[in-house]
Amino acid sequence: MMKRYGYAWITLAFFLVSIAGHWVFGWYSFVDEAREHHTTPEVGAYLMEMGRDTFENWQSEFLQLLWQVAGLAYFLYVGSPASKENDDRLEAKIDELIRMADPIGADVLIDKIDRNYLRAAGHAKPHGHDAVGHE
Repeated sequence: MMKRYGYAWITLAFFLVSIAGHWVFGWYSFVDEAREHHTTPEVGAYLMEMGRDTFENWQSEFLQLLWQVAGLAYFLYVGSPASKENDDRLEAKIDELIRMADPIGADVLIDKIDRNYLRAAGHAKPHGHDAVGHE
């Protein structure tokens, strides 16, 4: 279990240490600020202030990062043009290999593959056709 989810455990440990440090050092700062104002620090006021600060940080940092990761993963999944950067190079190489293997019939085969997979501008988008030879 530890080895299989090692990254998650390390991330959880970093999170717990950082959140504990945030709240401990926040308490010391809260106490110092109360002393400057000649008041007694109250736990209720501290919890409200730290809760607000914590959620403020999460909103500006964690949620933003979460959206970037989740959003990019989604767009990679649906196949946006930005996720196809290496496909153009790979398809160009494969086209050249086909031309080397069959110089005469290569363009017909490449056109057939392109039609079957709705290839446009170097981006293949499979849409459920059978193997290349069947239509």
